[in-house]
Amino acid sequence: MEVSVIGNPQARICRAELAHRELGFRFGFEVISGESRNRVSFLNHESSKWKEIGIRCSPRSVKCEAVVSDKALFLKPTSKSKSLESVKLFVGLPLDTVSNCNNVNHLKAITAGLKALKLLGVEGIELPIFWGVVEKEAPGKYEWSGYLAVAEIVKKVGLKLHASLSFHGSKHPEISLPNWVVKIGEAEQGIYFTDRYGNQYKDCLSFAVDDVPVLDGKTPMEVYRGFCESFKSAFSDYMGNTITGITLGLGPDGELRYPSHQHETNLSGAGEFQCYDKHMLSALRHYAESTGNPLWGLGGPHDAPGYDQQPLSTPFFSDGGSWESQYGDFFLTWYSSLLTSHADRVLSVASSAFSGTGVSLCGKLPLLHQWNKLRSHPSELTAGFYSSDGHDRYEAITEIFAKNSCRMIIPGMDLSDEHQSPESLSSPESLLAHIKTSCKKQGVVVSGQNSSASVPGGFERIVENLTDESVGIDLFTYQRMGSLFFSPEHFHAFTVFVRNMNQVELSSYDQAVEGDKAQRMSIGSGNGAASLQTA
Repeated sequence: MEVSVIGNPQARICRAELAHRELGFRFGFEVISGESRNRVSFLNHESSKWKEIGIRCSPRSVKCEAVVSDKALFLKPTSKSKSLESVKLFVGLPLDTVSNCNNVNHLKAITAGLKALKLLGVEGIELPIFWGVVEKEAPGKYEWSGYLAVAEIVKKVGLKLHASLSFHGSKHPEISLPNWVVKIGEAEQGIYFTDRYGNQYKDCLSFAVDDVPVLDGKTPMEVYRGFCESFKSAFSDYMGNTITGITLGLGPDGELRYPSHQHETNLSGAGEFQCYDKHMLSALRHYAESTGNPLWGLGGPHDAPGYDQQPLSTPFFSDGGSWESQYGDFFLTWYSSLLTSHADRVLSVASSAFSGTGVSLCGKLPLLHQWNKLRSHPSELTAGFYSSDGHDRYEAITEIFAKNSCRMIIPGMDLSDEHQSPESLSSPESLLAHIKTSCKKQGVVVSGQNSSASVPGGFERIVENLTDESVGIDLFTYQRMGSLFFSPEHFHAFTVFVRNMNQVELSSYDQAVEGDKAQRMSIGSGNGAASLQTA
């Protein structure tokens, strides 16, 4: 089987014998069978026209192609800077790569996709590993088979693997916490974050129970330690070679924050404080008594806005409002201290468990850029980021990351100020610069990610951040594989982005293709020179 770029005699990659068949991507998570018996396809339900990226296997060639419309916006090839030379590019696998039953979803399509990414020059893959899938039925009963199967595929393709240990659930796709934890939560509802209306956030545990034996006689930290130790044992053959990094889930969606927006569809406000479960209220009461202000420990701020209210609709976040009062400083200091302590506990557990394995440890922060042009930074306050007297609100967090020799993942590196709604008073660029500066002061290595949705000018903005000489970023993870990722318009733009990262020299054929209105980026049959054997 020969793999090369159609019409380009410079890129023969490997050769073997294989009968003719074709593997294609039609994302939307429906397998099409019938006459395309040797084709793995996913249907894109958003369009009546099927768009396809295919890998064709024939006696002489393998082809991977995307047909791109003339309406797509592409990243212009640029000269390579020193910063990009050392940046490793990873791509995230779908969140439901492994099902609740520990089966690998869309195995053939994922395998073909990984081979295509390898040919493009991607360094590795990020794999989300969910607590609710692995330790599903009983405490200490781990089932790693699905994730081990993915690790073996990644190894055989020749990619690196970054594992994200997710101690949270997901709504889209629906992945819950372990069944036995859910049962405990039904009887002991104080284990979940709760807002002032009594609504519970059931996709992760409250930070206030970190050291409370609420999980069948064990604390969450003890359970997380057991999970990490089991992972290290199960994946010992991959640690330090195929697996080069591990991200520890620190909160909702894996990010270090409170779930201040319980309602995903309504992000018009700054979120609400999540301090009303019984363990949070108990911790608040003790803190208030220790400071000589017992009445301040009865609950959260009474004058903070609701989920669907703008920050300045009530006095709390206004200039001169309660957030700047003695009470505000008391509450916000306590609220943020639990976030910081939680990060320290989880990262300390991981640092101890994975010491000597040769993998780097990471934790992820959110980029809470909405309303950050207001002095109070309300979205950051409700999520737990605060510092008294105007000091750096991320300093305590970066100190914890530095203490545990942990990298910090910062998302939103594709976002720019110009594409934000003026009403949101948002500046992702300034907030990103602020966090990177805080990391640099503490010597914390920064890794980057994009936001979850495709945004205008996103690839150009990513390159700008990766070439920022003020903070060296040596790893970037693009999120994530799925229907949008493999759509023809997006996949071509991603291909050009990878070319910028690797600075593949353009042949005359490639340069001509760049100018076509209907463009086709192909990896397929051709006459090549040098060859590289792959497993």
